[in-house]
Amino acid sequence: MTRVFITIDTEYSSGLYTGPGTADRADNFARSIACNTPQGPAGIAHKLDLLGRHGQKAVFFVDPMPALVWGVAAIEDIVAPIIAAGQDVQLHCHTEWLGLAGAANPLPSGATGHNLADFTFEDQCAILDYARTTLMAAGAPAPVAFRAGNYGADDNTLRALAALDIAYDTSHCPALVGASACRISLGAEVHDPLAHMGVIEVPVGSIGAMGGGQRHAQITALSLGEMLAAIAHARDEGRESFTLVSHSFELINRRKLAANRVVRHRFTGLVKALAAMPGVTTATYADAPPAVPCADRISQPLPPSALRTGRRMAEQFVSNTLYGAL
Repeated sequence: MTRVFITIDTEYSSGLYTGPGTADRADNFARSIACNTPQGPAGIAHKLDLLGRHGQKAVFFVDPMPALVWGVAAIEDIVAPIIAAGQDVQLHCHTEWLGLAGAANPLPSGATGHNLADFTFEDQCAILDYARTTLMAAGAPAPVAFRAGNYGADDNTLRALAALDIAYDTSHCPALVGASACRISLGAEVHDPLAHMGVIEVPVGSIGAMGGGQRHAQITALSLGEMLAAIAHARDEGRESFTLVSHSFELINRRKLAANRVVRHRFTGLVKALAAMPGVTTATYADAPPAVPCADRISQPLPPSALRTGRRMAEQFVSNTLYGAL
């Protein structure tokens, strides 16, 4: 069985932050977490219900850093329904919140930065320790897996995770090597989990792109057909796991609070299709984390297809035209 990890980065938006008041927190929650729209709910409650109805599992990488400005209760409101639904909570971290924290910044140096990789090893240890402690204070089990905000990790991040006994990282996105904030010393050819800097690095999935390169397996980046073809390809290749990325807010336009029907259809179709796909199961880090394959195994992404690419480009055009940016 190929294990599919539906990973959902679950986070308030620092870009929508306007102040420490309860009204601002409530508005940010509505736009980034709950995502209740005139067309119906599209945030974590909607995703939890959909997963539950089809008997599927997902991993919610929850960012606890907004507790710096709103307190732990802001994170409890996210963690509680995920735990109650029997889904997996793991650790996420957007360091942008340090620049909004003022005197609450937990670093003795008061350093700020956009990504974890902007900080020293010692500061990264302190940031991740604060994030882990806060996530657990909000009701989550001790995390065993991590993803950096903006994929912005480096090798020091992995060393810091190892020092904190967090065994898995999934910040390496082979399709975005050189084009994202990730500075982990792994190349675009690394598609399978491997031991690196004291942890197991679990790459984000990808497919081959027309003209060369790769496209990352994110709900907003691939069509439903491409995602299902990539998963079937991984299964047929005998790959042990395949990782997909989504966000708590991806099914809506956050500024307009309007549902994006194209992306919502993708996520719904994915969950339904995985429930019926032979040789595939959804999994969590809490129950069945990814395994490192045999050393001589080198996986290749799904080869590009002009037909699939053309259909996705047409779909993206409709999505961007009708619903705009996230």
